[in-house]
Formats: sequence, structure tokens, C-alpha cells
Amino acid sequence: MTTDVEIAQQFTPRPITEIADQLGIDAEHLHPYGRDIAKIDLKALQKKNGRKGRLILVSATTPTPSGEGKTTTTIGLGQAFTRLNESVCLALREPSLGPCLGMKGGATGGGYSQIMPADRINLHFTGDFHAITSANNLLSATIDNHFFHGNKLGIDPRQIAWRRVMDMNDRSLRKIVLGLGGKNQGIPREGGFDITAASEVM
Repeated sequence: MTTDVEIAQQFTPRPITEIADQLGIDAEHLHPYGRDIAKIDLKALQKKNGRKGRLILVSATTPTPSGEGKTTTTIGLGQAFTRLNESVCLALREPSLGPCLGMKGGATGGGYSQIMPADRINLHFTGDFHAITSANNLLSATIDNHFFHGNKLGIDPRQIAWRRVMDMNDRSLRKIVLGLGGKNQGIPREGGFDITAASEVM
């Protein structure tokens, strides 16, 4: 039986510039992150190419035990329409790191329906999730710093709903006690971590 890793090794990702050119995206709107990954400037959407497209939304699919859910279904549809000589572009949410350690093996599809390079996309991609995590946790630190400097706003620490985030679904950190270790370590209270994709900053 062929494993997902063996299947993935059979395919070499095409250069992102080649894919952008095929989709009619001008080089000025492409911001490459190496050979295989790029961001696209929103100004690219203002270009009128005379073609009307159709939107297919894949939503709320319950994954199979093997992890075939919305992403794998979307990628499979894209591949099928490409085989029918249709011009296809997929829009997927950046995958969370958490599923990489589970049975699904990541959030870039599976089997023959994968986005490549899966390891770079799953583990870092363009760095946006890291930036969102940092911004969210800076706000958490600001709240704690406000308490440390006297709580002039009179915020009740027991009523804080703002949670810290990380790009990992670590069950042991979902509910924690913060601020143990003396007054310089903050005010003891309950808190926890959400996954970055579910943060308020996201």
C-alpha cells in the first residue's frame, strides 16, 4: 500500500510564478516566499480580464476517520475541474499547526488531493499565524501589565474573557491558572489558550 508521504514524493510543485502567470496574476501583485509560496496583493482583484467566474463553497463537511474533510474535498474538486480544462483557483484558509500531530497529518489535503509543499505550508507558510499569535499575546501581556501597575481602570481579573493563543491544539493548556509565584508574576486567575485561528485578532 502506498503511503501519503510516498505519493507526495512523486510530485514536484510547480514554481509559484508559473501558477500565477497561468491565473493571469501580474508579477507586480505577487510577493514570493521562496519558489513555491507567495502572497497576492489585493490589487490583483481589481484587474478586469473580461471573464466571469463561478464560486463553489465547500463548507461544514464532517471529516472521515482518515481526515478527508473540507480541504481534501476542495482540492479534489479543483483537480477534477482542471482535468476538464477549466480555469481553477482555490482559496483555502491557512492551516493550523495543531492537526499536523494528529491522525489527519496536516491541513493541506491528503492522498492524491494535496497542496504542495505540504511540510512548508503546515509548519510556517508565510508567517502570518506567528504574527497573529504575537499580536494577540502582546494584548494579553498589556492586560497583565495594567494589573501590575495598579489597575487604574478597576478591571475585575475574574471577568477577563481575553485568552492567550498559540498555533497548537494542546489540550492541557485550554484551561490553566495564571499568575502563580508572587505579586511580580501577576494576579492568580483562571485563563487558557485558544488556537490562533480562533483568536479575536484572527
